[in-house]
Amino acid sequence: MNVTAGIVFAMLVGLGRAATATATLRTMIRAEAAKITLIVLQLWLVLSGYGDVVPGAFLAAFIGTLIVSQAAILIRD
Repeated sequence: MNVTAGIVFAMLVGLGRAATATATLRTMIRAEAAKITLIVLQLWLVLSGYGDVVPGAFLAAFIGTLIVSQAAILIRD
């Protein structure tokens, strides 16, 4: 889920050819909104589509991958 949301974010930011700082921020905010919307949609699809999923464990694993992926981006050697 995080990977596909990140790809959508990158595509939307890459398509936005902003000339000003305001336009750049608008593009990034729209891309972030699309990313969050896609994550929520995918969570809903998984939780409603799979009857055998354990919601607590699934959400804990999802949050863990979200934190790890952000840490990998923010922490540099």
